[in-house]
Amino acid sequence: MTAAEQRPPLPPFTAESAAQKVRLAEDGWNSRDPDRVVLAYTPDTVWRNRAEFPVGRDQARALLQRKWARELDYRLIKELWAFAGNRIAVRFAYEWHDDSGHWFRSYGNENWEFDADGLMARRFASINDMPILASERKFHWPLGRRPDDHPGLSDLGL
Repeated sequence: MTAAEQRPPLPPFTAESAAQKVRLAEDGWNSRDPDRVVLAYTPDTVWRNRAEFPVGRDQARALLQRKWARELDYRLIKELWAFAGNRIAVRFAYEWHDDSGHWFRSYGNENWEFDADGLMARRFASINDMPILASERKFHWPLGRRPDDHPGLSDLGL
């Protein structure tokens, strides 16, 4: 693989590089661009996402397209939980609404495994949705990347 195809930071991860990798993943997902997001994964990536088990970038892209067609005004925060070698564990929360205007906060945990080039080879996600009122929302930045000065999950008590 060429340096242009690598996705730094590369394993083995340090506390700093693992936190950077988590923020880069958060930024990618907050773009809500399936074509951009899947480039962070190996061509044969294996996922578990709720009750779906996509394999490969094409199936992951299709899942993301369905996801963001259904989960409107999506805003995500990820936080590093643990890391070792080429693996990272994160916890996350995101807010979104459906096409009827009902708001939700989805909570979850992910386990990630990376190849030597920094591409995610395996992603296992467990996610729960909680209905919330619009007045209970905590993620209010403009769509896209979370501003650096916006509180993270721990700061928000999540």
